[in-house]
Parts: sequence; structure tokens; C-alpha cells
Amino acid sequence: MDQINQQKDVSTKWIESLALEEINMEESGVVNFNDHLNPLHMLEESSIDYMDDLREKFEIFVSKFNEYRGSHQSGSAIKIFKISNTINDFMLFRNSLRLIVARKAADLITIGFLANGKEVFSARLRSTDSTGSQGVHEVRAHLGPFNDITWRFNGEIIETEALVRHYLSEFIRNSAR
Repeated sequence: MDQINQQKDVSTKWIESLALEEINMEESGVVNFNDHLNPLHMLEESSIDYMDDLREKFEIFVSKFNEYRGSHQSGSAIKIFKISNTINDFMLFRNSLRLIVARKAADLITIGFLANGKEVFSARLRSTDSTGSQGVHEVRAHLGPFNDITWRFNGEIIETEALVRHYLSEFIRNSAR
């Protein structure tokens, strides 16, 4: 019974993809023996998956915030929008402040605030910071042994929920009226 429970926590996406590739290979006659060794292909897939994971977590917490805050006050509600002409970039919006999460390259995701349509700044990282610095924060992919990809900020591995909690807390505090 423990093996069945452990199997639920294991991602099988890669093996499903491999099976589909083999079916496509049989049908089309085109053989791709080296895709699993191509780091660009791996980084592209990983960045898309990571952005989807980020958006999903933001949506969960934003929904809960809006629920507690009361959706009848539309000015206080946080909205999430997909950014057009991108694969899965998105932004949060409230009271003229935007938090933009964008995939700039296969190994780079940027996160920053846009105020009044022109000022770009990053989230504070310490309590001693009075405001965020100019520019955006960069989350970079690190390709390790056996094409293991980890996402890092300033060289340190990121816990996705902690990242979402930090940026959403900064966004809520900075967008409050």
C-alpha cells in the first residue's frame, strides 16, 4: 500500500511524453534520438512548467485573499491577467500597481513591479529596505547532472511557495490604498 501512495507523488509526465514521442515516431517515421540530451529543449519545457506552477500558486492565494477581503469591493480585489502574445506570462493588478511575471528566455524568468505604467522596481528583500531597487528580479534555471533543472534566485534554489508568498505579500502591501 505504501508503494501505491509513493507512486502518486512521482511525476510521470516525462514517461508519458516519451510514450507519445514513440507513437509519433512510428506514425511519422521521424526519429528523434537526441531530444533528451538537448539542454535548450529541456530548459524550454521546464520554464513553461515552472511558469504554470507559479501562476497556479498565485491564483490559489489571490483567490483566497479576494475571498477574505470581500469581492463586493472591486477596488480591493486582485486580478490576474495573461499577457497577450506570450506562452504563459502573467500579471497581477490592483490599484494601478502591476506585478509582472515574465519568461524572458528558456532559462530566465523575471519578476517585477510596474507602477503608474512607467516605474519598474523589484520587491524588497530585507526589512531594512524602504523601497525595492530599480529593475526586476531574475530567477534562473540551473542545469545540473542528468539534465536536472533547478530554479534559482541569486544562486540559491527556490522554494516556489515561498517565492509566491514573498512577492504576493509585497504586492498586497504596495497596492493597498
